[in-house]
Amino acid sequence: MDSAVQTTDRSRGIDRETLLLGVCDVGLLAGLVIVGQLSHDVNPITQPVASLEAIAPFIIGWLVVAAVIGLYTQSAASSVAQAARLTTATWLGAANIGLLLRQGVFGDTAAWPFPLVITGFGLLLLVGWRVGYTAVLRRTS
Repeated sequence: MDSAVQTTDRSRGIDRETLLLGVCDVGLLAGLVIVGQLSHDVNPITQPVASLEAIAPFIIGWLVVAAVIGLYTQSAASSVAQAARLTTATWLGAANIGLLLRQGVFGDTAAWPFPLVITGFGLLLLVGWRVGYTAVLRRTS
């Protein structure tokens, strides 16, 4: 009976682990953008709209690509290699969508190295976090 309820719950919605992963992913992305803004003398406390406009394109890109790739439908206890592949694919797509949205919708332009910087640091941060989480989870189970 419990397995039937668990299967039904998983097919209907998001479990706690998936929600935790999503919140951490979005939080790390927001943190990455805020650190970048602070390094360019943009204070997110005194300029919250500017911060939200900088964060939003990358979060939108992340959520769209994650949904298409199925990042949050895969088991978090999958292999470390699968976690690295899915996260890499999600971020590479999300970074590009974020850069396009940032320039097209939000009208913000950036100097040439910005696409490389956001893509590279985002890749290190997100893949590192996801691989570390998966490795710890696999070790404890």
